[in-house]
Amino acid sequence: MKWNQVVDRLLQRSGLDITVGLESRFGDGRLIGGKYGMNSKSVTMYTEVIQEQCLQMFGTLEREEDYFTVVLAHELGHAADAELQRLCEELEDASVSGERRTRVALQIEENAWNYALALVPEVDAAFFSTVIDESLLAYRMQVEEAAAAAYTA
Repeated sequence: MKWNQVVDRLLQRSGLDITVGLESRFGDGRLIGGKYGMNSKSVTMYTEVIQEQCLQMFGTLEREEDYFTVVLAHELGHAADAELQRLCEELEDASVSGERRTRVALQIEENAWNYALALVPEVDAAFFSTVIDESLLAYRMQVEEAAAAAYTA
């Protein structure tokens, strides 16, 4: 598979002025498929992890290129997000409540996914939806738990 062709195509389509690097794995062992560095204006894609995630989610590598494309589009979504700086500052603000913090983290991810959907409309909606739902599951659960805790308090 030609990852660089996918990278070049999406960078050109996005018009973003960032660099994209390819590595096999994220340094601390977590299963992270891609990471956007706001300060470095770069995306790093972790190709072995992409394969593992694709296998875990779909049981096959048949859609590996689509999966790589979707994850890269999501990371480019972070780079294109005009609200990202403000949202990150809100996350770091000690005065922001736990419930608000979880909602802000979810908003950051949803912004990136919304961008990704628009960037690669050729990827079928059911596939995209599966990836998005899996990606956002932990964030959505945290929001629900925080809301429930606030309600009972």
